[in-house]
Amino acid sequence: MNIREIVGLAPVIPVLTITDLEHAVPLARALCAGGLRVLEITLRTPAALAAIEAMRKAVPDAVVGVGTLTRAVDFAAADRAGAQFGVSPGLTPELAAASRGARFPLLPGVMTPAELIAARNAGFSVLKLFPAEQAGGIGMLRALGAPFPDVFFCPTGGITRATAPEYLALSNVVCVGGSWVAPGAMLAAGDWRGIETLARDAAGLKRP
Repeated sequence: MNIREIVGLAPVIPVLTITDLEHAVPLARALCAGGLRVLEITLRTPAALAAIEAMRKAVPDAVVGVGTLTRAVDFAAADRAGAQFGVSPGLTPELAAASRGARFPLLPGVMTPAELIAARNAGFSVLKLFPAEQAGGIGMLRALGAPFPDVFFCPTGGITRATAPEYLALSNVVCVGGSWVAPGAMLAAGDWRGIETLARDAAGLKRP
């Protein structure tokens, strides 16, 4: 699948930071059971790549991606782990070049109109607004809609269950990224049923 197809699978992409590898598979199962198939595993812990590999093997319905791609070498490691898409907090020429050699599509992050233009010139039309709230949030996305009608967004960063519907109501927002569907306390407690309930609620959020 291309990135437009992937981000269109559900209104919310869970942004997951996994510290305990044993949590990976039951977490993926709970989120998929709740209707959130697209999962972003951030490269913020030593367990991240192994978690991606474990999820891919045990939960075939999940579309498992790698987040926090900040170096060109990260793409090869993510590829070996079986990542099906990548997400970066920003875009550099080196990252753009690495993405062209990867077997998975990239959702690159932007924060300003200049960064958006650079990303579009590099061939990207589906972007992550990051950090969304600090970048201007809903007001920024509305402002970007008129001069860039061909660009679509997955805003991430500071979005909550309460604010997600406002973002999803925008015509240039395909989905949002959020961590509220897998709170740290629930992960630590192994509350997979509670996470499934949060996922089901998030999967039911409406888009235009």
